[in-house]
Amino acid sequence: MRLRLRLRLRQRWPLTGILGAVLLAVFVVVAAGAPHLAPYDPWERFDPYQPPDRVHWLGTNDRGHDIFSELIYGARTTLLVGFLAGLCATGIGVTMGVTAAYSRGTVDQILMSLTEVAVLIPKLPLIIILSAFLRPGPRAVALVIGLLWWPATALVARSAALSVRESNYVKSARNFGLPGWYIVITDILPNISGVVWPRLMQSVAAAVGTEASLSFLGIGDPSAKSWGLMLNHAFSRGGVVNDMWWWYLPPGFCISLFIGVVLMIGLAVEEVR
Repeated sequence: MRLRLRLRLRQRWPLTGILGAVLLAVFVVVAAGAPHLAPYDPWERFDPYQPPDRVHWLGTNDRGHDIFSELIYGARTTLLVGFLAGLCATGIGVTMGVTAAYSRGTVDQILMSLTEVAVLIPKLPLIIILSAFLRPGPRAVALVIGLLWWPATALVARSAALSVRESNYVKSARNFGLPGWYIVITDILPNISGVVWPRLMQSVAAAVGTEASLSFLGIGDPSAKSWGLMLNHAFSRGGVVNDMWWWYLPPGFCISLFIGVVLMIGLAVEEVR
């Protein structure tokens, strides 16, 4: 029975997708259980510049903070920004794209004109400016990223929704007089989920990379531990110059691994749709 279940899972999902889902679950568990998994409070001070040993698995930084504990707590901020911004961007993009595709006419032209203008906006410089003026918390950063990262999703969702809109079952539903919102929820959205889920994963990956870039540049909440902020401290406080690899390699590896994991899941969803 277990063998059959495994074979069915392998037939529906490629091995890379299964591996990505497992690793993503590990990241989420670590982020959610940070207070219980971290050996120390990330703000607690010990002797600075200690290399990895049995007491401090990844050593300590210039302030004496345990780097392993910082890494675990940093997952909370990084994943919060990534998923919140990804959901925000995907929600706005799908709403804009599906509304434009189903309404057509003037509504479609207006929404797509707005989308085309939004595509041309240089995102990272604008995110830096807005993040500098807004309250520098993880949720504010996630909101700014989400509000600027939706245009690509809108274009993909509109293209997929247009093909579904012209299908026979949608035409039949309209002929029966069913309201538009009901048709969108029951017929269009379920049939474009195969392109929406990969876009969500790509948005999460882009948001994590953007958050890491902002934190690396020193933009954000300095009291919120994140992987990007750890890199900023390692570069600005002598970690790289003094070749303290245990300070800058772990957060860089975690950022790269997490982005790779969510992209693997997105590719797996595209393969099985």
